[in-house]
Amino acid sequence: MTCNPRYEILFEPMRIGPVTAPNRFYQVPHASGMTNALPRVRAAFREAKAEGGWGVICTGACSIDPSSDDAPLPFATMWDDNDIRAHALMTEAVHRHGALAGVELWHGGASVMNRTSRLPPLSPSGIPWMATHVGFMGNLRPKTMDKADIRDVLKCQAEAARKARTAGFDIVYVYAGMGYLGYEFLLPEYNHRVDEYGGSIENRVRFVREMIEVTKDAVGKDCGVALRVSLEELRGRPGRNQPSEAHELIELLADLPDLFDVKMDSSPTDCSASRFTGEGSHEPVIDFVKSLTTKPVVGVGRFTSPDTMVSQIRRGVLDFIGGARPSIADPFLPNKIREGREAEIRECIGCNICISSWHDGVPVRCTQNPTAGEEWRRGWHPERVERTDAPERILIVGGGPAGLECALTLGRRGHEVMLADSNRTFGGRLTFEKTLPGLSAWNRVVDYRFGRLSEMSNVSLYPESVLGADEIIDLAPDRVVLATGARWTDMLYSSLEIPVGRLDHPDVFTPDDIAGGRLPKGPMLVFDFDNYYMGGVLTEHLAAQGIPVSYVTPAGQASAWTIMTNELPLVHRALARRKVPVTTLHLLKSFDGETATLAHLFTGEETRMACRSVLIVGLRLPRGELFEALTQRADALADAGIRSVDRIGDTLAPGAIAHAVHSGHKLAQEIGAKIRWRPYRRDTPIVDAVADFDMRTAAE
Repeated sequence: MTCNPRYEILFEPMRIGPVTAPNRFYQVPHASGMTNALPRVRAAFREAKAEGGWGVICTGACSIDPSSDDAPLPFATMWDDNDIRAHALMTEAVHRHGALAGVELWHGGASVMNRTSRLPPLSPSGIPWMATHVGFMGNLRPKTMDKADIRDVLKCQAEAARKARTAGFDIVYVYAGMGYLGYEFLLPEYNHRVDEYGGSIENRVRFVREMIEVTKDAVGKDCGVALRVSLEELRGRPGRNQPSEAHELIELLADLPDLFDVKMDSSPTDCSASRFTGEGSHEPVIDFVKSLTTKPVVGVGRFTSPDTMVSQIRRGVLDFIGGARPSIADPFLPNKIREGREAEIRECIGCNICISSWHDGVPVRCTQNPTAGEEWRRGWHPERVERTDAPERILIVGGGPAGLECALTLGRRGHEVMLADSNRTFGGRLTFEKTLPGLSAWNRVVDYRFGRLSEMSNVSLYPESVLGADEIIDLAPDRVVLATGARWTDMLYSSLEIPVGRLDHPDVFTPDDIAGGRLPKGPMLVFDFDNYYMGGVLTEHLAAQGIPVSYVTPAGQASAWTIMTNELPLVHRALARRKVPVTTLHLLKSFDGETATLAHLFTGEETRMACRSVLIVGLRLPRGELFEALTQRADALADAGIRSVDRIGDTLAPGAIAHAVHSGHKLAQEIGAKIRWRPYRRDTPIVDAVADFDMRTAAE
């Protein structure tokens, strides 16, 4: 198969200053949770993308100085010789496949707390970023930068750029976005200065201009110099000589960097979840940039469709197709387009589990791609699995995300696979969840796997097949894998923040009831202590059908955990649009069919709410009946030649879809191996070189 001619423009080489990218696929800087403490994990993660055809592969935020310390959130550093050696693993890996390596040099300014270095944060005017996310909160307010501070940061940027060149990077970034230091100079809310760095847009741009200039002086003959800049807020500010201050900023810097990497200002808009935002959502904000500069422009928009990519280029919106989340979901996306295999693209579903990984401080994980972050740790490749030399006949019961992934990976390994599900269609929980507001893209988890399974001659699919212990023993497979999912319970929640006894009433519902088509009477109360998307999205779903709904949670916010996936403000806006009253910090104590009794989580003060039905979105428990039935018949299993009965996904431990897919993949990689539960390899920092950074000098 060959590239569709209409996509050939995506594979044109592109100049970025003194270097040339082999194509227009550009993995923009993104957080991976892989710091200098995990250099081999990081290198292998990035190498997979280079192997998959991405022409430029960039790091995430890489601190230029201990005054930019984001701990405990993961960040990379470019401070000393150890860091050079750690990053060189990544650049060497990327270069092996002909791609360019870029480094996002970064100073966090007032948005970091310097918890480890204990240096005062820096900002143009001492204005802090008053974050509502507990992971970003801190009590140390920033220092107002004087001219010496500005000179020091410029020196650190230049020195970090030289270290980056030594480490083998081809593109070096200046970062002026997302609330970090360069961005703080650009926005009047942060920048109250009355010297040459404050006031007019020309003055507010000065610091960013000088950062670019010192970077070009340091490495410009050898490396492309990129400016990453957020434009959303500035686009909303009228300019004096241009439609907006964003236009004026680009005009003022038009000829200086070798590439503009343009983005939005806040995470909920910059990398918005598919539940609220479609593909290419940045275009209305960044569409003007190419009209004001001759330098190449890269931007993002959760691009998965090659037609959308080509449209952006031909219409003059972008020169490079930026990818962060799509490059995680499918590191081989470019190669699949080049080889005419668009149907095999593992499309990003926009769930933002990858972003939650950074908030959790762990290596990136992905719902669609269970190998993300596991390339070095477990030796998993996103496209290849090791073929078995002893094929077995394996029955998988349950065709949800875990079962589908397990079947696909076992099939690719060469086993004979039977995948059975009691429903007419495969998909498990997603059969219902894909119908809920904004979640249709999530069914890509099913579409990708079912599409590949349908092409495999060694995999047999059996819908509408109800299997009990007797039927499984009669089939006599070599191994059995149970992926029968989990069920929602009607348990309540205690002031100790643990599930307690059931709320037994005919008008008490769980999400399983809604999925089964049983609709509650209104007015109704949704009690949510699951804290992820389900409570909020079901509230939207029911309100859209005209049922009066109130939302109650013991957490401080609706769908509280979605702060980790950048969805929290959008969840609250969605509930407000539906005119749903939201009550936080309250427990549901009882319900008699007409009134629900609530109690404040901390004070115990009780209130009453009139309602005719209650939906509890809380504890999920595995559907373990089939596993119990089989394990009680060990002799019959042995007589039938069944060597093992395993559980995966929600049947093993209920979680997000990402957990289910990873669980299915892990078992499929390990099944039949001599060591079933071998641990992953532990990475270690590189400390062979003597650190050349003097903290006393930095403090001075």
